[in-house]
Amino acid sequence: MKETGNKSQYEKQFNTELARLNAEQKKAVEHIEGPLMVIAGPGTGKTQIIAARIGHILKSDLQVGPHNILCLTYTDAGTVAMRNRLLQFIGPTAYRVNIFTFHSFCNNIIQHNLDYFGKREMEPISELEVVQLLQSLLNGLPSSHELKRLKGDIYYDIPRLKDLFRMMKEEDWSPIFIAEQVTSYLNDLPNREEFIYKKANSKKGIKVGDVKQKDIDARKEKMELLCEAANLFPKYCAMMKERGRYDYSDMILWVLNAFKNDAGFLQSYQEWYQYFLIDEFQDTSGAQNELMQLLIDFWNNPNVFVVGDDDQCIYEFQGARVKNMTQFFEKYEQEMEVVVLKDNYRSIQDILDASKAVIDNNIQRLVNQAPILKKIPGLTKTLVSAINEKNTENSIQPSIIRYHNVLHEESHIVEQISKLNEVENKLSEVAIIYAKHRQVENIITLLEKKGIPYSVKKKINIFYLD
Repeated sequence: MKETGNKSQYEKQFNTELARLNAEQKKAVEHIEGPLMVIAGPGTGKTQIIAARIGHILKSDLQVGPHNILCLTYTDAGTVAMRNRLLQFIGPTAYRVNIFTFHSFCNNIIQHNLDYFGKREMEPISELEVVQLLQSLLNGLPSSHELKRLKGDIYYDIPRLKDLFRMMKEEDWSPIFIAEQVTSYLNDLPNREEFIYKKANSKKGIKVGDVKQKDIDARKEKMELLCEAANLFPKYCAMMKERGRYDYSDMILWVLNAFKNDAGFLQSYQEWYQYFLIDEFQDTSGAQNELMQLLIDFWNNPNVFVVGDDDQCIYEFQGARVKNMTQFFEKYEQEMEVVVLKDNYRSIQDILDASKAVIDNNIQRLVNQAPILKKIPGLTKTLVSAINEKNTENSIQPSIIRYHNVLHEESHIVEQISKLNEVENKLSEVAIIYAKHRQVENIITLLEKKGIPYSVKKKINIFYLD
């Protein structure tokens, strides 16, 4: 291992770490030539194997320097965790390994090529400026435009426009692409069960199998509004450029377009990086996935390692994320090695089993993709606890409760907290976990009525307050 410090100390730590790996983890670390996909459930040691893999690459006699390795992850916290773990294995050399989020990687390229990108005078756009820009965009629309509101809250559509434009940048979608997808979607509606009558109604002349045209027309109206909004995207981008502003998604698009349109510029980075590691692969956006693909396409048999879990998709359009994983597998199927990590080091088996009972209801999963199942022997999402439960003090078994409706769920949650409060349990040890902030609003109201103190972690957007 190329290290000028206390080499024996890091060698010892690294060898100790390798000895702790289970068979699947060790395979993921040591198989460093060619494409490798690791399907890693929660608590299976994902960060550990990425750091160990980088250490193994540098330790092997491959004539590879730390600067030839590119590790991309999704969050800043992920890069910090990765770097800290790597420091334990290889010491200060860890600072020479390229570990970035996708955004910071693109920003690094831009900052090292300012003359090429010509972005010296541009500054990042603030939240306030985004709102002002969208207000200006809506103000400039003709009165006949679908998004032009002449009374009431004339800026009602700003939050939705902001989300749409963000998604178009992240996925590298054009207005034409969205229009094509909308047309395909609308054409398919008459074939979908929810748009077909299952019961006859002689009074209204409805027969079983008739199409619910009123519902289809309503959906068509929404989709037409979406297309109108998407058509404003080029104008929005032009207005940002006129004001000398950019956002984080722009950085990825700038680099992506530069790679697409300048073969020489792309090749300079393709030749520089020889080993690629992509963390949280299930959450890569369309633009990020395309960026990665351009970098590794230089190699016939790229040394690319992707690790992810389709069941941990936390961003929108989860189906598209699963598609990223299936397409990657299909592209490199002949050369690819697949490793499935099943040993969980975080939870007892009862918790894993309860979680699986809920997750099994999801449709968009790799284990539901018949072609993938046939080609990946041993593909399973059944995690096995590696914790010695005899040494744990857990006495409360997890339970799954099915409610009649949302109100029933909310009232029962508050009832349980109220009972804990009555017996002087520490409320600071009680947590309610939810996906979106609006899901907790009614619970907060009920807690306040019962006089139960609470603390909620929520960012307040002052631009959209009533």
